[in-house]
Amino acid sequence: MLIIPAIDLKEGRCVRLQRGVMSTATVYSENPALTARQWESQGAEWLHVVDLDGAFAKEPRNLHAIASIVESVGIPVQVGGGVRTLETFAAYLDIGVERVVLGTAAHRNPDILLQACKSFPGKVVLGIDSREGKVAIEGWSHTTGTGSGELAAKFENLPLAAIVYTDISRDGMQTGPNVEATRQLAQRVKTPVIASGGVGNLDHIRSLLPLERDGVVGVIVGRALYSGSVDLGEAIALAKRA
Repeated sequence: MLIIPAIDLKEGRCVRLQRGVMSTATVYSENPALTARQWESQGAEWLHVVDLDGAFAKEPRNLHAIASIVESVGIPVQVGGGVRTLETFAAYLDIGVERVVLGTAAHRNPDILLQACKSFPGKVVLGIDSREGKVAIEGWSHTTGTGSGELAAKFENLPLAAIVYTDISRDGMQTGPNVEATRQLAQRVKTPVIASGGVGNLDHIRSLLPLERDGVVGVIVGRALYSGSVDLGEAIALAKRA
């Protein structure tokens, strides 16, 4: 299982939020590219970057910082937050982003997801952000009536690279991932699933490792890495031993 560091960008800086609330932002670095190199040097095989400002603005707001991250590392980067058009999707690929996450756009305008999969096979990640089992969109500011598993199943036949499944109530809280909800979603689809939200220590990662058999191929870790409660090298070693 891949241990994937998260780099969340707000006004060009590396921050972490609690449950996606912008007012809770803690700044961890003024230099996202340096942070990216740090995670790479400790063994990261992927990076997960989120344009937080873009998620609310509905268009990229941290393109320069994202470009600097991509240029500074040799590992693949996936990016989400504010991707609403194919033009934005293509622009990220043009600067070297490996995969792009579609969340709100996939719910609001499924045709964009369909066209992205057709035009950029293997580059599309479906982002499913869940609040009490329902999909949340627009930077998590709006909760829909659509079930998380329902949305995942809707696009099951598309050539998605992965699904990133985030439990919003756990995100940034370090209280532990929602193992059962992640398991249920992974069992419902054949698309590889990346778990996100709640990891606070190595035991939390250990609790997710059995889900590999259900198709969970990675876990995104954010605040726990920045606070030091999870050492990236130790987490990667734990996952590789499983």
